[in-house]
Formats: sequence, C-alpha cells, structure tokens
Amino acid sequence: MGGSAHWKDLSAPVAPLSSHAVLIFLGSLLLLLALARLLGSLAQRVGLPAIAGELATGVLLGPSLLGHLAPGLSATVLPGPAEQMHLLDAFGQVAVLLLVGVTGTHLDLRMLRTRARTAVLVSLFGLLIPLGLGVGLGLLLPASMAGPDRGVFALFLGVAMCVTAIPVIAKTLSDMRLLHRTIGQLTLGAGMIDDAVGWLLLSVVSAAATTGITGRGVGLSVALLAGFALFAATAGRVLVRRVMERAARNPEPGTAVATAVVLVLAGGTLTHLLGMEPVLGAFAVGILITGAPAAQPKLAPLRTVVLSVLAPLFLATAGLRMDLTALAHPTTALAAFVLLAVAVLGKFAGAYLGARLSGLSRWEGLALGAGMNSRGVVEVIIAMAGLRLGVLGTAEYTMVVLVAVFTSLMAPPLLRLTMGRVARTEEEHLRLLDHQSWQSADGADRPAGHRSGDST
Repeated sequence: MGGSAHWKDLSAPVAPLSSHAVLIFLGSLLLLLALARLLGSLAQRVGLPAIAGELATGVLLGPSLLGHLAPGLSATVLPGPAEQMHLLDAFGQVAVLLLVGVTGTHLDLRMLRTRARTAVLVSLFGLLIPLGLGVGLGLLLPASMAGPDRGVFALFLGVAMCVTAIPVIAKTLSDMRLLHRTIGQLTLGAGMIDDAVGWLLLSVVSAAATTGITGRGVGLSVALLAGFALFAATAGRVLVRRVMERAARNPEPGTAVATAVVLVLAGGTLTHLLGMEPVLGAFAVGILITGAPAAQPKLAPLRTVVLSVLAPLFLATAGLRMDLTALAHPTTALAAFVLLAVAVLGKFAGAYLGARLSGLSRWEGLALGAGMNSRGVVEVIIAMAGLRLGVLGTAEYTMVVLVAVFTSLMAPPLLRLTMGRVARTEEEHLRLLDHQSWQSADGADRPAGHRSGDST
C-alpha cells in the first residue's frame, strides 16, 4: 500500500513555475544581460576587454555593493529565494558548458602536438609552484582562519592557488583576438592540463575533509580520468567526427549547431557522472569537433550566441555570489592581500619558468604567465566547495573569491602589454584565416583594429 502511494506521488505532474517566478527570472536575465553588455562596452572604450565589465556586473548587483547599500532594492530587482537563484545557476551552467565547448573548437591540435613539451612544462611548473606556495601560506595563516584541521585547510588553499579558469581565459582571448596566436593556444592547452589535475586534487582534498585520504579513492579518481582521456582520444574522436560530418551535410546550419550542443552537453554529463567537473567533458568535445572541418563554418551562429549573449550572462551571474564586504576587517584584508600576492607570484613564476625551459622568449613566458594567472569562476567554484565542506569560513571564502576576481581582471592588461612584444608568425596568420572563415558577422576573432579594445 505504501509503495503504491509512493508511486502515485512520483507520477503526479509537477506544477509549473508561477507567473511571479517567471517574471522574476525573465527580469533578472534582462537586467544582467543588459548591464553586462553595457559595462562590457564601457570597458572596451577605456581599453579593457569586455570581460572586465561583464565580471563587474554581478559584483555591482550582488551583496558586494547593491545588496549591501540597498538590500531592499536588491531583493526587488534580483531573485531572493533559493529556487530563483537556482534557475540562474542552471542557466549559467549551460552557458559555461557551451562557452568551454566553443573554446575547444579553436584549439589547434597540430600546434599543440608540435609544442606538447612546452604545454606540459608550463602546466607542470604552473601547478607545482603555486600549489607549494599555497600550502605553505595555509600553514602560516592564523589559527582562527585555518579551522580545526590546518593540514586540510593548507591543502585546499594550495589547490585553489594552482587552478586556471578555462572559461575566463577563453573569453579573454576571444575578446582580445588572441585565440589564433600560438601563446593563446598554449595557454588553453596548459590551462586544460592544470584544470584536469586541479579537479583531481580537489576531489582528494574533499575526501580528506570528510572521510580522509585513502589510496583506493585517489586511485579510482586517477583511473576514471585516464579512462575518459583514453575514450576521448580513440572511440570518442571517431564518433564525434562522424556525427558532425553527417550533420554538416545539411545545407542549413541548424543541424550542425544542434548536434554540437548535444555533444557538448553529453561530454559534460559524462565527466560529471565520473565525478569530474562538467567543463572538462565539454572542452574535450569541443576539441574533438575540430576533427570535422566541414562543420566548422556552420557553427558560426552558435559562436555568435555563446560569445555575445551566454558568456556575458554567465560572467554576470557568477559575480552575484561574491560578497567583498567581509574585507572590511583589517586581518582579513591583510590576509587577502598576501594570498593575492602569493597567487600571482606563484602562477607567473611557474608559467615563466616552464616557458623559458622550453625555449620561449622572455615576453612569451610573461604572456603565458598573464594568461595562466586568471582563476575566474573556477576558483569561485572551488571556494564554494570549501564553504560547503566546512574547510573555509566566510572570511576565507571571500579571500579566495577576491583572488579569482583580481586575477581575472589583471589578465587582459598584462596580456596586452606582453603580447604587444611578441612577434606574429606566418603560422598564426594562417590560423587566423581559418578562424575568420568560421566566424559570423560579429567579428569575434577578426584581426586587430576591427573593433575597439583590440590588444595588438
């Protein structure tokens, strides 16, 4: 009898969103997108890429400013209940998966194969040095910040310092027309390795915070990651190429666009099921789509929507959870400054050392450091995990988020400074021509000078 009642409950139709909930959701999207586009344009006018204004949107509308100065107004214009915020989170999750997938379609695998040693060295040193510095800082911070288990706190801080944000790097490189440059390609390749290892380390630290580190748990995580990589490089590569080539036969671009979206979401779902972050699967599928050259021109509408609409919305919603008012406490502010300095020094030193050992020039090494330094929402996600696990308190969470915001905003001007001193090559020119043939009329990857805010 009880089983029958339970079945009836499960089969009952779910009530749709109320009219008021729909109104708040649509109004929030309208406000976030309009303000993100406006601030993005203003950022370009003062010489910054659009990402600077788009990231600032959530900070201005969230608890850091509007929620602090005018909480009543903030509650009126933005969703208050958790269910409403979850709607925005879900929308942002789809946006980031498509952004990362589109980024993967720009990766030049031929170049990465020829520069594999460089990408691995940059990633290796860009991981180990900030990881070590982060752990060391975690062991030195006051006991009030470290919590009951200083060792787990220090490991968590090290993981937060060593990650790189592929979504933010992707948007930055796209805004600055650097996706076709070799340094841009190396930054994406090394960042992909960084994030893969970073998510693995996060799973280890999360296990330590709950049940403790076990050889079985670590071994399983490594095996799953290796298994996914093997599948993507073999059967996955053939499957994605054949499916996209078949879709490209249709003269209308809609079939190829819909197929690419399905594949990207499938990749994200698979890696999430395996206990890894969805962005890894989405990025891997985007890379595999490059194996179907005939489909590339038909994906221009998808790139336009993702880069012009979904990416600004994603960056704006990410800022809504940031609360920088916690920095009013002097101890927190000082610790945040030290953490930011350690983060920047560690990533720059690691990327620069790896680049120089690979034979790259000084300016190329500094440019790689500038790109790899961006933590963005990846670090925010890690900070949220630390808050949920009890490893981080509110003040420590705010400190980590501050690093994410500042390093993301530092990347564009530093890239502009360093890339202006890196000579263009014929290989980059040919890659640019390929990218231009894929782009729509929005000029997402046109040569410098076509739109304001170009870096070189």
